[in-house]
Amino acid sequence: MKTKKIEKIFSPPAPHMVGDGFRVHNFIPFGMSMERMSPFIMMDYNSKFYFPPTTRLRGVDVHPHRGFETVTIAYKGKVAHHDSSGNSGVIGEGDVQWMTAASGILHKEYHEEQFSKEGGDFQMVQLWVNLPAKDKMKKPKYQGISNDEINKHKLPNDKGLIEVIAGEYKGTLGAATTFTAVNLFNAKLNKDASATFNFPENYNTALLVIEGSIRVNDSKNVPADHFLLFANEGEKFTVQALENAVVLILSGEPINEPIVARGPFVMNTHQEVIQAMNDVNMGKFGYLD
Repeated sequence: MKTKKIEKIFSPPAPHMVGDGFRVHNFIPFGMSMERMSPFIMMDYNSKFYFPPTTRLRGVDVHPHRGFETVTIAYKGKVAHHDSSGNSGVIGEGDVQWMTAASGILHKEYHEEQFSKEGGDFQMVQLWVNLPAKDKMKKPKYQGISNDEINKHKLPNDKGLIEVIAGEYKGTLGAATTFTAVNLFNAKLNKDASATFNFPENYNTALLVIEGSIRVNDSKNVPADHFLLFANEGEKFTVQALENAVVLILSGEPINEPIVARGPFVMNTHQEVIQAMNDVNMGKFGYLD
């Protein structure tokens, strides 16, 4: 197999607040179009940040979504979720929340109550995963995936493990169900350990260094909180941990359809976006306190 070429390494952009509970660096679509990393059309990364104790629940109040999925991966802290389909849950370190907005949902997310009272380090990734046109108006659903439900591929000689959130790694299947081919892994590597990944050449592929520092393809060093985008050339790449490291690996088959995004709506045409806004105003997304 041919080695994947590195297209670009992104330093973390200046952070901004989403609501009052998420201090994020936007990597997608910062510096690239949504199409460039399709089906991953948005990535906000809350790098490790200390929130002091409070009795007020920080977060994002009720807001709509249509046409895609939100995937929240917790590394530090706890976040709670409620939506207008009746789903709710709390995710903590190592857990994943996979919400399929599809035809439309009202949603709110905020720091979990006890975490808010105690304060602490908070570190999360939120991805938006696009849906193909045929699935955009399906019924919403929710997958709350605890860390013990995530299948893990152990590397030899206690060098670490690969948590397979979605997709497949060397026969280990992901916990999440997806509408298109999506691979989403946490590579947890001990110092000097390495792991090799193989994805089809046409898949859009990238990685985000959550903790530690790594060397990719024995050619480029990538420090914590940096994002590496691979070119669509070659199939395999190698990640070596220069110190104990956690790396989010993402690769997916692009959805080659028009993307028309406006705020919390991601559809295929402007008319569909207008219809989504009208449907929210008419109460068709349900109700949520």
